[in-house]
Amino acid sequence: MTHHVTIQYANLLTNYCLQVQPGDKVFIASTLLAEPLVREVYRAAYAAGASLVECDLAFRERERLFVENASDFALQTKPLLYSAAMETFDCYLHIRAPFNLRENAGTSAIRTQMRSETLAPVHKNYFERTADRRLRRNLCQWPTDASAQEAGMSLHEYEAFVFGACKLFHDDPMAAWIQVRNNQQRIVDHLNACSTIRYVSDGTDIQFSTHGRTWINSDGQTNMPSGEVYTSPVEDSVQGTVYFSYPCLYQGTEVEGVTLTVKNGYIEHWSAHRGQDFLDEIFQIPGARRFGEAAVGTNYDIQRMTKNILFDEKIGGSIHLAIGQSYLQTGGKNESSVHWDMITDMTRGGEIWADGVVIYRNGMFLI
Repeated sequence: MTHHVTIQYANLLTNYCLQVQPGDKVFIASTLLAEPLVREVYRAAYAAGASLVECDLAFRERERLFVENASDFALQTKPLLYSAAMETFDCYLHIRAPFNLRENAGTSAIRTQMRSETLAPVHKNYFERTADRRLRRNLCQWPTDASAQEAGMSLHEYEAFVFGACKLFHDDPMAAWIQVRNNQQRIVDHLNACSTIRYVSDGTDIQFSTHGRTWINSDGQTNMPSGEVYTSPVEDSVQGTVYFSYPCLYQGTEVEGVTLTVKNGYIEHWSAHRGQDFLDEIFQIPGARRFGEAAVGTNYDIQRMTKNILFDEKIGGSIHLAIGQSYLQTGGKNESSVHWDMITDMTRGGEIWADGVVIYRNGMFLI
């Protein structure tokens, strides 16, 4: 990794992803491990005219220490800076830079749920304000040993993977992402003119309506990297069976070989080769038995699973469906504390049909 790449990254996040404007208030959340990138974003945001840049940098096991030691009153107290940012700031950058991806393992489920309930109105502000871009947000990754180990890579290899997926080795990363936007726009335009979508692959034959819903061109502005097109299916329209060929990860738990059977939008049956008990628990949560998202991954710079959904859901030649919370900006109406993306490979005979016409085969769009 070179300092030049860090500067490229910061400039891309500030000027392309967040589009920081004069007078904007910017909130950056990360960990102490991401200090090199935070420092450069701080510089770039003020150079772009920001009136205020606030940072929240977590130390090792901060969340675990809080959940284990805080009083009930503290657990039920909203964090002031984060709440203010979600309510009034213009830009929000969340840089993932974990110390330990399992550091919250074994914490009290009851106390964690109490904290989730406290944060629910703050998250509601987040979803509403990001839906109409009053809050311009971006989620990105800073390479750390923990993430590299999870991906099965050395830190050096993982850095190259992350920065390559973000197109930071291009002479002009912003121009590269604008090209992605242009390429995906024709796909989005076609899908938005259709009303019925069908995914077909080994173990999968599932269809849904998108009538009145909007397909979104995910071009790196809300996630970096990106490279996907997505929508929220009409909630009661989903019919059929879907098998997810990639392992499904949620809250640090890995579930393999998931098959879901759906009738009138409601998941009636589910099974997993591994992790059945966890799947059973998730489907007891309100809203989890309906789909909140349907998407197609289009980032062909990502060709391997790294157990990080920010990257895995963008794998070129894959589709994913998410159970639970819908996206307001797509017209989705399902509400849930869960949003779990599940991915399947489409490169081996997979097809996507739109209004009865094949538009995608073997991991590539035909339109």
